[in-house]
Amino acid sequence: MSHRIVIVGGGAGGLELATRLGRKLGKSGAARIILVDANLTHIWKPLLHEVAAGSLNSSEDELNYVAQAKWNHFEFQLGRMSGLDRASKSITLAPTLDDDGQVLMPERRIAYDSLVIAVGSTTNDFGTPGAAEHCIFLDTRAQAERFHRRMLSHYLRAHANEGEAGGKIDIAIVGAGATGVELAAELHHAAKQLAAYGLNRIRPEDMRITLIEAGPRVLPALPERIARPVHQTLEKLGVTVLTGAAVSEVTAEGLKTADGNFIPASLKVWAAGIRAPGFLKDLDGLESNRINQLQVRPTLQTTLDDDVFAFGDCAACPQPGNDGRNVPPRAQAAHQQASLLAKSLRLKISGQSLPEYRYRDYGSLISLSSFSAVGNLMGNLTGSVMLEGWLARVFYVSLYRMHQMALYGTLRTLLLMLSDRIGRSTEPRLKLH
Repeated sequence: MSHRIVIVGGGAGGLELATRLGRKLGKSGAARIILVDANLTHIWKPLLHEVAAGSLNSSEDELNYVAQAKWNHFEFQLGRMSGLDRASKSITLAPTLDDDGQVLMPERRIAYDSLVIAVGSTTNDFGTPGAAEHCIFLDTRAQAERFHRRMLSHYLRAHANEGEAGGKIDIAIVGAGATGVELAAELHHAAKQLAAYGLNRIRPEDMRITLIEAGPRVLPALPERIARPVHQTLEKLGVTVLTGAAVSEVTAEGLKTADGNFIPASLKVWAAGIRAPGFLKDLDGLESNRINQLQVRPTLQTTLDDDVFAFGDCAACPQPGNDGRNVPPRAQAAHQQASLLAKSLRLKISGQSLPEYRYRDYGSLISLSSFSAVGNLMGNLTGSVMLEGWLARVFYVSLYRMHQMALYGTLRTLLLMLSDRIGRSTEPRLKLH
C-alpha cells in the first residue's frame, strides 16, 4: 500500500505542497496525497485587502481545489479538521453543513502515514471588548466580501438620496502592519474609482480613513527606512495615521483608545496580530504556544511526533542563533517551507534523514494601491536594495505570479496574465456589486 500523506489546509503553503507532491509522488503512485480544506476554492490571502476594497473580483482569481487535484494527481477532501488521534494515526473532520444548515457531509475520519498541518492563522483581537462583535476581520474571502458589500451599501444609500447633501463614511483600521497599510491605500483608490463611476454623493475626501497602531510607527515588523516613506505617502493620500494608540474598546459607533480618545467609525476592520486556530491548542498532546501555534523542530516535525509536521503561520519554528525567536509568519516563509517539505517527505518515504529549515529573508514589499509601492530586496550578491515607485510595484505583482507559477506552471500562468490584461480593458476597474 502506498504511503498516505494528508495535508490539512489549502492556503498558499498547503496547496503548493499538495501540488508539488502530487506531481512528484502522486503521479507515479509512490504516495497517495490528500488535501483537506473547509472551502472549495482558494484565493491568495495577501490579496484579500483588494477583495475588501473591490479592486479584485475574487470569483475571477479563485482556484478550485477539485480541479487542481485532478490536474496534479492528488485528492481533495472537503471538511474542517476537528480532532487528531495519533495512536491510530487518523484525523477527524467535523460535519460539513450546507447553506440551509443541513448535513452535506457527515463527520468522518481519514487515516495517514504522514500528516502535515498547514491551517494558517486567524486575526488576534487580544480579547479587546467589542472587537469580535463590531469589527470585520480579513482572514477569509467571505469576510473580505462582507466588508466590500457594507462599503458599497453606504455609497448606494447616499446615491439614492437625491435631495440630501453628500454623505460621509468613516472607516477605522486597527493595526498598521502590511494588511492595514495596504487596505488603507486600496480604500482611498476605491473612493476615487466609485466617484468616477458616478457614485459621487460621497466624495473621495469624504471617505475618512483612520489607521490606528498601538506601536510607535507603521509597519513595526519592517525596517524604519521602509516605514517612513509609507507613513508619508499615506498622509499625502489623506489617511489619518495614529501611532502609539492602543484600542481599549470597540462599540457600534467607533473605537475607544487607552488614552481616552474616541474615533468614530461606521466600518471597522481589525488587522492587528495573529494566532493559530484554537483547535490546535493541546491537540492530542502536541506542544503548542500561547497563540496556539504547534511547536516544531527545524525539520518541521512536531516536537513529540515524527509523523506529524506543521508549517506556515500555524507553526512555531525556531530560528537558530536569533535570540530564541521563531520564524516570522510571512508568505515567503510558508513558500520556503513548502519547498523543503516537498523534498523532506520524499526522503521520509525512502527512510532517509530529513534536512533542517533555515529561514532566508528576501526582503519585503508593500503596495500602496496604484499610488506607489515600497520595499527592499535582499540577496547574497546585492545585499539590501531599497525599492520605490513603479519598480517596487512590478516586483510586488511578481510575487503573485510566482505563486501562480508554483500552482499552474509557466504556460498556464502566461495565459492567465494575458487573460487579466484583456479583462482590464473590458470590465470595470472596481467591483460594483
